[in-house]
Amino acid sequence: MRVLMPVPDRDFDVTEVAVPWRILTDARHQVVFATESANTLPAADSRLLTGVLFGQLGAASEAKEFYADLTRSEEFAATVAWADVDVTAFDGLILPGGHAPGMRQYLGSPVLQEQVARFWALGRPVGAICHGVLVLARSHDIANGLSVLANRRTTCLPKYMERSAYLTTAWRLGRYYRTYPVYVEDEVRAALADPGARFERGPRVLTARGTATDDTHAFVVQDRNYLSSRWPGDAYLFARRFLKLLHEWDSTGAELPG
Repeated sequence: MRVLMPVPDRDFDVTEVAVPWRILTDARHQVVFATESANTLPAADSRLLTGVLFGQLGAASEAKEFYADLTRSEEFAATVAWADVDVTAFDGLILPGGHAPGMRQYLGSPVLQEQVARFWALGRPVGAICHGVLVLARSHDIANGLSVLANRRTTCLPKYMERSAYLTTAWRLGRYYRTYPVYVEDEVRAALADPGARFERGPRVLTARGTATDDTHAFVVQDRNYLSSRWPGDAYLFARRFLKLLHEWDSTGAELPG
């Protein structure tokens, strides 16, 4: 199966891209990367590779190893342009996150949002993690003009996480952890028809992460063909559940169970 993964030119999250890529390609699925312009060599947020603050708060070593492998892969340099994507040629879509300034190119692109809405209308598996949920919140349903998330259950980067990261690092890094003035959770909630019923924050965590072998601290929300998660600490569970969605997807267009 073929999975589309759009990314910005720079500053995407190491873990949220590299872990799903590794799990999907190990399962013999093809991941196609898309950037604003074709054949762009994208780059992750460099602070997550070296350590955000005093060598801490960065990606885990295994995710960095996966990313190093990814940068040497043929598909990483052979990106397609967002505008040129034929969404019908893909079986799944993954929208990764990241918080550094370069993410705004991807999070705010009307071209990408239109393509995402087209793919959403196909009823095929869609996964979004962390800030990636904003792309869906900003994409409008072709049928009714509402956000495609309006009537779905979802999670995203919780406000308490975004605020904590900002307050911990602002003295040194300024607004590095605040991509926009509005918190991610607040914007996602505003896109939902019934935020109280449809938004799921998940258990409260700050540093404990899920791993390749332990999902104790990971959290995802599935609503039919749509899967969402909160932050890099959910990436392994997110990727495995998305792989399961791909395997369950009925090519006739039948909806998947929530």
